Amino acid sequence: MSGFRERRERRKETAMRRILVVDDDLHVGQAISVWLKAHGFRVATADGGATGLSALDNATFDLMIVDVFMPHMTGFEAIRLFHERAPTVPLIAISGYAFSGTESSGSDFVRLATRLGATRCLRKPFKPATLLGVIDQCLTEAEPHRRQLAALGAVADALAELQAKADASVDGMEAPRAARRFGRRLS
Repeated sequence: MSGFRERRERRKETAMRRILVVDDDLHVGQAISVWLKAHGFRVATADGGATGLSALDNATFDLMIVDVFMPHMTGFEAIRLFHERAPTVPLIAISGYAFSGTESSGSDFVRLATRLGATRCLRKPFKPATLLGVIDQCLTEAEPHRRQLAALGAVADALAELQAKADASVDGMEAPRAARRFGRRLS
């Protein structure tokens, strides 16, 4: 029975995850979106680097999937820009070209993609189960960092609240204290 509960909790956790899919091939973007939605993810799609960056500016995501070769903005440029704007969000680079070919050229592309900010790289076509496994790995690896950021945010909020209370308390006490000091000096 505990296995069932664990799977249910995992599905709940997955359902909260938002993924941005950036691919200029409409069919690929839709296929990935349908597959991920069927597995409980919330998905936003973009048909290129510029629309993907716009989506990133308007929402937060737990993971990004970015095609490497797109018109108007190469995926490598997109990877760099996405990583600069959201450095803590895992990014999976996908390509039908960049990671194929000879072993050395494929590994050069992987090295470049990871140097620019990709967490993982996948060669198209890939099996949906493979993508799901890579997503799970990326989210699992990012989870401690995500929790740490959430904890730091909570601490920062609590400190700001304490500072505001302390400032209000000091402001409320300043006038009487100043009057007492002034009165003592006059006597």
